[in-house]
Amino acid sequence: MVLSMVVLGWLFLVLLNVPIGLGMIFVSMGYFYWSGLGLSFATQRMVDGLNSFPILAVPLFILAAAILNSAGITNHLFGFARALVGHIRGGLGHVNVLASLFFSGMSGSAMADAGGLGKMEIEAMRKAGYDDEFSGSITAASSMIGPLVPPSITMVLYGVISNTSIGKLFLGGIIPGVLCATSLMVMIYFYARKKDYPRDPFPKMNDIAVLFVKSLPALLTPIVIVGGIFSGWFSPTEAAAITVLYAIAIDLLFYRELTLKRLWDAIYETCITSSAIGTIIAGVGLLGWVLAREQAPQQIAQLFLSIADGPISFLIAVNLMIFVLGAFIESLVILLIVVPILVPIALGFGIDPVHFGIIVVLNLMISILTPPMGMALFVVAQVGDIPFQKLAKAIIPWLIPPIIVLILVCVFPILATGLPSLMD
Repeated sequence: MVLSMVVLGWLFLVLLNVPIGLGMIFVSMGYFYWSGLGLSFATQRMVDGLNSFPILAVPLFILAAAILNSAGITNHLFGFARALVGHIRGGLGHVNVLASLFFSGMSGSAMADAGGLGKMEIEAMRKAGYDDEFSGSITAASSMIGPLVPPSITMVLYGVISNTSIGKLFLGGIIPGVLCATSLMVMIYFYARKKDYPRDPFPKMNDIAVLFVKSLPALLTPIVIVGGIFSGWFSPTEAAAITVLYAIAIDLLFYRELTLKRLWDAIYETCITSSAIGTIIAGVGLLGWVLAREQAPQQIAQLFLSIADGPISFLIAVNLMIFVLGAFIESLVILLIVVPILVPIALGFGIDPVHFGIIVVLNLMISILTPPMGMALFVVAQVGDIPFQKLAKAIIPWLIPPIIVLILVCVFPILATGLPSLMD
């Protein structure tokens, strides 16, 4: 009964548009006061939830993405992607996906992708005659690639709460990320042929070479990150700091577009985003303690064990649960509350923690596209000036490619564990 009251109280606050992190803190504080544990103890639990060295990577990766975006590097990436695939039928749709794949190697955030590249991509597609539903859907769908390809803020958080190697998670997301991009581009090709969407003239090789040279410093970002972690030069947390320094360095040496005002705006944006994430982490730490005290993990574990008799049935149940929850609850909250409960059960079924992590992150990225709470849809609707209702309806067919990739990753673990096995 107490557990039900806590959960229902939090959902009630969410419906009242109370920020998710604050809602968790409020209901948890109410529980502490009602149970006589004292509010000072609750404060300590929130501090403990944030007291983790690897979590420092989150604001640093956010800052790196903000700097790269403020420096105008997205323009170079978009131009290079357009030179490579703009001549294919439905050209700007393919450019949209490929540019997101490039940008994902620097940002680690789906929202940074949707916000940073989204406005530019949608405006270019409008000028070329693409309808808003198609342009907005592709922009939102391609943004989910961001947290799959290293660096990835979502994978950093998963690694922290599940005690899994963040370096292996980074490697494990590369193949699924490329598969998502490829599957989206295949669907774009057939959709564009049906709609007779335009394409760019075939580019000159000299133009491709010039754009490649301009984009090369930015394209090397994931290689620097993964290479440094793989070689043991720095940890994933230190890699986040290196990424910030690298972003500043390539602008000073190559692009020279980052002014002091833009740098300050990037820092300010990072502070706002990081504080929101920090509040959610603190709230999750507090609410997680309440749920543990009320034995919610044991009840959920018993439920899964009663309906799952093997790894495949367990993964099916987990995917269905995350998919449904993701339509109503922010993906970060699902990651921080549900995953700590599910990881021990997955290990009990003999599922590799890296494999399970990639499955969870991929499913969470699908959830940012599912209405009514798909965060990527809200961002794209805002930057592209597209009515949310139209976008929520148009995105449905574009959920099919990533869901197919999710099924493949579940059935063939080597897609997620093949590259990480090289670190052993």
